[in-house]
Amino acid sequence: MQNILQSYIPEKSIPKIEELLAHEKLDFIVKKERKTRHGDYRKLPNGRHLITVNANLNPYRFLITLIHEIAHFESFQKYGRHIKPHGKEWKHTFQHLMLPFLNPDIFPKELLPLLAKHFINPKATSDTDHVLALALKQFDENSDKTYIFEIPEGSLFKIYNGRQFKKGNKRVKRFECIEIKTGKVYLFNPNVEIEVI
Repeated sequence: MQNILQSYIPEKSIPKIEELLAHEKLDFIVKKERKTRHGDYRKLPNGRHLITVNANLNPYRFLITLIHEIAHFESFQKYGRHIKPHGKEWKHTFQHLMLPFLNPDIFPKELLPLLAKHFINPKATSDTDHVLALALKQFDENSDKTYIFEIPEGSLFKIYNGRQFKKGNKRVKRFECIEIKTGKVYLFNPNVEIEVI
């Protein structure tokens, strides 16, 4: 397990992660990139549990995602299957599991205040915290990405699945964008990766 983990997460986090993954009914797989999620957790029909995380994530996002999914497993074990996927039981478990990792031996100092703020009330995905998401993206290998907040209003762009939009006004946090094909208005977080047309 250590050989797999050292390719994906900060070295000082490996022993604690190995402890968290050491459960006889828990399997962990690193997957190819999936555009709609960073990772997931499932209880399988055979009674085993499966956690997957995308291979393309930088070490800090990979670690956060892995602990997010372990929190699903732990909260399922402790509270049963009738809890909300990202409800109070999961949030409490995620906070508790993440706490030992929030130190400068594991995360860069510039991320620690953002992580501390995020974990006061963690969301279903760290991408909804656009300040944290952008800070994490600076550690991605491919840093030549364009984000929706960087382009001017009225610009045309497309997203990962080829759908095309025109950027509109900013609401409180998100941007209104009109889909070219349908004329429907969608709201986009500022940190959505786009390709300018």
